Amino acid sequence: MKVLLINNDGGGFADYIDIPDGLTVMELFERHSGGSNPGNYLIRVNRQPCAADQVLQEGDRVSFTPTKIEGAVVHSR
Repeated sequence: MKVLLINNDGGGFADYIDIPDGLTVMELFERHSGGSNPGNYLIRVNRQPCAADQVLQEGDRVSFTPTKIEGAVVHSR
């Protein structure tokens, strides 16, 4: 089945990908995150927050957006 994967990490990309039936959001993240910590991402399905064990459906729109940028420095005054 196909889902639209939007990865906003780095340069970002969006593409339709084929996934097996029964794949969960977390399984998809693990396949496409390069070992990143899911706690550092806002993960949504069809623009809504989702559970890690949510099973993806044909045509879902999945996005991974980092909430922490490596190398970013917080300056306090």
